[in-house]
Amino acid sequence: MRTFFQDDTWQSGLEEIRVRVGQPIEFCYGSDNCYLTGKEKEQMFCSEKDYRRWEKDLYHATEADLREMLNYISNYSLYAYKEEIKQGYITIEGGHRVGVAGQTVLVDGKIAGISPIMFLNIRIAHEKCGCARKILPLIRQRDSIYNTLILSMPGAGKTTLLRDSIRALSNGEAYGIRLKVCVVDERSEIAASFHGVPQNDMGPRTDVMDGCGKAEGMQLLIRSMSPQIIAVDELGAESDFYAVEQALNCGSRVLGTIHAGNMKELSEKPYLKRWMERRLFQRFIFLEKEADGRRKMQVYDEHMERITC
Repeated sequence: MRTFFQDDTWQSGLEEIRVRVGQPIEFCYGSDNCYLTGKEKEQMFCSEKDYRRWEKDLYHATEADLREMLNYISNYSLYAYKEEIKQGYITIEGGHRVGVAGQTVLVDGKIAGISPIMFLNIRIAHEKCGCARKILPLIRQRDSIYNTLILSMPGAGKTTLLRDSIRALSNGEAYGIRLKVCVVDERSEIAASFHGVPQNDMGPRTDVMDGCGKAEGMQLLIRSMSPQIIAVDELGAESDFYAVEQALNCGSRVLGTIHAGNMKELSEKPYLKRWMERRLFQRFIFLEKEADGRRKMQVYDEHMERITC
């Protein structure tokens, strides 16, 4: 299997690699899933439509495979990722996130770790410059932006769209005005920072608080970096929403993402329902991943009226 992974022909368009002990290794692309088949010197892909035909010949991951992957991912220092593993993921150089699952270790009723780890979901970070071009005119408010939320189910591209929006707002590509953008990058997925330095292009006027909780990070940035825009990924905890309201009260604009597949789900979230009633956010961008892998965007204003892209 190591020989196969050293070849890079399979990487184009890849979104996820899912590894489960005792099961075929699954490569998820935009519009198809593929599986590893054959022996060491003959390994190749079969697609989802050929799964039944090749089922008996598919390569099944072993515990040894998983251990080797985890050692490589953690640079042979898995213990250094203990705190992240408790949260169910490891973020590695390049901004890629490795989700982990297996037997939880409980101490006083709280998760203290996961051991053994038997399942991996390697989510490939993609930097797609220009993907935000369509929505930028729709979120502009004079020399800044409307408070904006990007919403979708997991894996539809929220973080990718957020990242490109940050870059364009910071370098002046969006409106000809270079805005000060501060990013709270709790899981290092937006900027892909390595030793604090972003590896992704975040723009020249962007400051990044890496590896910090969203609520704490927003408060620190407001106090120290005078942001015009605060960008944050995957709002969810009550403390996150409270920190967003503080940021708005301090005059910063907020550009964030949240999990919600449609308008009904949006209105069922208590904090979001309150925000909608108070019209704290004026733009809602819904992302949907279509069967062919393309993304469909729908933009709504604070009255929940559709705006044309």
